[in-house]
Amino acid sequence: MASRKQSIVPGTLDLLILKTLTAGPQHGYGVASHIKEWSREVLQIDEGSLYPALQRLRQRGWVEAEWRKTPNNQRARYYTITAAGRKQLGIEEASFAEVFDAIRRVLRSV
Repeated sequence: MASRKQSIVPGTLDLLILKTLTAGPQHGYGVASHIKEWSREVLQIDEGSLYPALQRLRQRGWVEAEWRKTPNNQRARYYTITAAGRKQLGIEEASFAEVFDAIRRVLRSV
């Protein structure tokens, strides 16, 4: 049986991370786990993509980060969405919806 793991559509990783952080602060592993769980294990984010994306979002002011202890007493960086990040999330969601609708129209045209 083929693996269900799918690549993330280019340009959607930021959207998925920002949306995940609206549920509350998360460390990187928590973000990846949330996306995997809620996508029914179809979307799986590699660390090599996740952490650079989190750093990029932090540099843009869309997320903030602070060091905390995890429930199993390990030190981890927790990320929180900012007001600017919430605004950007709205922009990203609208853009994604527009592209998704356009693709759906093309697929239904034939």
